[in-house]
Amino acid sequence: MTNEGKQAAADRLVRAIEAGTEIHDPRILEAFRRVPRERFVPDGLVDFAYEDRALPIGEGQTISQPSMIALMLSALAPLPTDRALEVGAGCGYAAALLGELCQSVEGIEIRPELAARAGHTLSELDIENVRVRLGNGALGLPEQAPFDLILVSAGARAAPPELVEELAPGGRIAIPVGDRAGQHLFLGRREPGGELVWERRTPCVFVPLVSELST
Repeated sequence: MTNEGKQAAADRLVRAIEAGTEIHDPRILEAFRRVPRERFVPDGLVDFAYEDRALPIGEGQTISQPSMIALMLSALAPLPTDRALEVGAGCGYAAALLGELCQSVEGIEIRPELAARAGHTLSELDIENVRVRLGNGALGLPEQAPFDLILVSAGARAAPPELVEELAPGGRIAIPVGDRAGQHLFLGRREPGGELVWERRTPCVFVPLVSELST
């Protein structure tokens, strides 16, 4: 795919996101133009990289549908000064998008091969403000907390309390909540007094949040 072809494909993806979500935030849309999605998908799926759909990335995991990521980013309303955490970073694509919108991003991925692949891709793209590390995302990163934003790219029955504790005053967390019968995106906001206020958003489908791998 030539550079011109990639740009045209990215523009088509952005138009699809706008049409499907009614998101017109120029910072979010420009992030989708700037981050090369084809670098985050398996070689055999490069031709489908700019379609607005989830794609398999191995180990039973997926790279999320761009329009769903856009909805999550819009809900989080990232600021250039924000410090963000992504749980379930997978191939690193959503973390890279967050990196276009925030000061820094810490990603956690529990599967060693995916975490290593994400780190390699981010390094090849010279994305220096995003790091993906191996770990149990359900526990977050207490040593790096608090975070202004937490993006959870996997579904849970409830928001893990450890993650909630790592949210800064005024911070936001976006997490798919539910089970295989149905999930909804939930947005939590930390009020100045410390209370977390939740709002249920759009229906969604994400792979389950894994806190421990079987051996």
